[in-house]
Amino acid sequence: MSFTEKNRLDTRDSFPQISLTSITGYTFELPNEFSGSWGIVLLYRGEW
Repeated sequence: MSFTEKNRLDTRDSFPQISLTSITGYTFELPNEFSGSWGIVLLYRGEW
């Protein structure tokens, strides 16, 4: 996948709506999970 300027979030941009499932089976709906507050999302790819 190539990276382009139009894919980059900038100051005051809204985080795109995505769903992530943890290894325990919990589904995170972002950015709703952090509604009204700051949050940090760490994505770990694991092994190649």
